Amino acid sequence: MKLNKKTLNLTQFAILVAIEALFCFTPLGSLPALGPIVATLAMIPVVITAILMGPKFGTLMGAIAGLFSFLVWTFMPPSPLTAFIFTPFYSFGEFHGNFGSLLICFVPRILTGTFAALVYKATSKMSNDPIRISLGAAAGSLTNTFLVMLGIWLFFGQQYSSLAGQSMLLIIGSTVLTSGIPEAIVAAIAAVAVCKPVQKMMSKL
Repeated sequence: MKLNKKTLNLTQFAILVAIEALFCFTPLGSLPALGPIVATLAMIPVVITAILMGPKFGTLMGAIAGLFSFLVWTFMPPSPLTAFIFTPFYSFGEFHGNFGSLLICFVPRILTGTFAALVYKATSKMSNDPIRISLGAAAGSLTNTFLVMLGIWLFFGQQYSSLAGQSMLLIIGSTVLTSGIPEAIVAAIAAVAVCKPVQKMMSKL
């Protein structure tokens, strides 16, 4: 029985990794957004993994999402103007990536899976499971948004503000409104749509 459960977990995780790759490496994972930050669906497999499989797998999926993001921003950046923020191997004029780029690229994605799982677990006493799933997914997605913007502010605040022609506070506020909140809503809806049927199916195995 333990072997069967392990096999199921690995199969489930592999499918979610494949979906993550699809979202990261194809246009299917992008949403239209205002400004230079691209709204993405890449956090959806991360939060779904966290809710279905717990913080360990959720954190691992977040790390994989960070790796995929790093590869995308290094070799095929969706926005060359801001690629230096996510990879130390990219420069645009006077703007250069550095070690902070790696932190911005990896840490928010990793913690997305961690926080999504923890919020879902913390609300275990709630009887309405779809709300629990929504809260976990939204919390994970917003974790990514806020930590990315915090990293930009800490490591590239002056450069990014100069590039965008706006103050960092205005950039953060507009990014949260135009990208962060829509991403969180989409993640919450998608997580409920996927997790509830999968949980029901898994309970019968």
